[in-house]
Amino acid sequence: MSNGKMRSPDTAGLYAAAAVLRLALFTFFPALPDLLTSRVEVSTPVTSFKRLQEGLFLYNHNVSPYDGGVYHQAPLLLPLFSLLPDPAAYPFFTYLLYIIVDIVSADALYKIAESGEAATSRLFTSARKDRKWSGYIVAAIFLFNPFTIATCLGRPTNVFTTCAILHAIAKAISGSPLTSILAMSFASYLSMYPVLLLPPLVLLAYDRQHVSNRIQSLPKFAGIAVLAAAVSLSALFAISFLLTGSWEFFPSTYGIQLTLTDLTPNVGLWWYFFIEMFDSFRAFFLGVFWLHLSSYVGGLSIRIRSQPLAVLTLLLGIFSIFKPYPSIADISLFLAVVPLFRHVFPLMRYTFFAAATILYSTFLGPAFYYLWIYAGSGNANFFYAITLVWSLGQSILVSDLTFAVLRDEWEIERPEMVGKEAKQI
Repeated sequence: MSNGKMRSPDTAGLYAAAAVLRLALFTFFPALPDLLTSRVEVSTPVTSFKRLQEGLFLYNHNVSPYDGGVYHQAPLLLPLFSLLPDPAAYPFFTYLLYIIVDIVSADALYKIAESGEAATSRLFTSARKDRKWSGYIVAAIFLFNPFTIATCLGRPTNVFTTCAILHAIAKAISGSPLTSILAMSFASYLSMYPVLLLPPLVLLAYDRQHVSNRIQSLPKFAGIAVLAAAVSLSALFAISFLLTGSWEFFPSTYGIQLTLTDLTPNVGLWWYFFIEMFDSFRAFFLGVFWLHLSSYVGGLSIRIRSQPLAVLTLLLGIFSIFKPYPSIADISLFLAVVPLFRHVFPLMRYTFFAAATILYSTFLGPAFYYLWIYAGSGNANFFYAITLVWSLGQSILVSDLTFAVLRDEWEIERPEMVGKEAKQI
């Protein structure tokens, strides 16, 4: 699979099959995209395709897209979608855009898998490095994951964030740190939370520099990377200002995530908590929730310094649980990068329980939401309870993968403990 001559026909067939499957679902089930677009598991206030259409309508009529209080997405998405024909009359072009984005994301994932970075980094080489899946298999798992397909059909805008994150990682591994930082800056511009991925991404880019132009000092390299990210984001904000004519996109796009002003139900943990929260405590707990979300970055980056790709993977899993407005697009990204660590799967202890919990909540979540909203035979506790189970399943998977990565490191340091049970003393 690493042979360049084999890659083109193999991956071309895979990408074609994924595209045909998505086109078939779009064509033979025309009501399915609108159904998924309205689902709270797929769309959130900051990624919804319906809200994007509302903002696009205002933009095309020379009205600020943020005046209605509905559109909460990045301004640069508007000129992109304004180039496409009306999705209500000619939906094919919108469908094609989302299919292409999925395939481009899969290609970046293919390159990450083929690099072998997950098992062999600059500072660490796993004893199980030969137990890995090819890039073809990893890309296929992503493309045919039901969560990925449902996300493509629902057309939320966080597919662009997913694509940017995967390309940032792929470029960092290939020795293009500037392009990597630019890609992650664009992801941060679209969704804000990827800015927390910069520390491990900088470490990954530093480790994978080309020898010819290598910067030996990590602080110097990190300073240049942070400066590049700041310049990139500033340029994107300046273009957004020129596009909209004001800075009102800041509170509408990023302020809503910081202050959680829209409490539309979703699969996350924040909305119900803040519905029940007294206003006098709201600012304090917003700070606590954001501090909790960001606190993992430093600890994981320091503790697993030798494996920055593992840190990025674990953070993606943590963000899919604890970010303000998560959706199934976030877990599809996390599940896309987990197969990169096939070599530590034998060390994971609760895979079945995590998978069963996630599947259980996947099937019961829509049913509980229906009982609450449509049947009227339940209340918000029904849906929030199943989102807690959903988060529990992801938490088990993240913690189990963390244990496996650390155990793999530990067995290199203590080879006499290979195969023996570890006990906490």
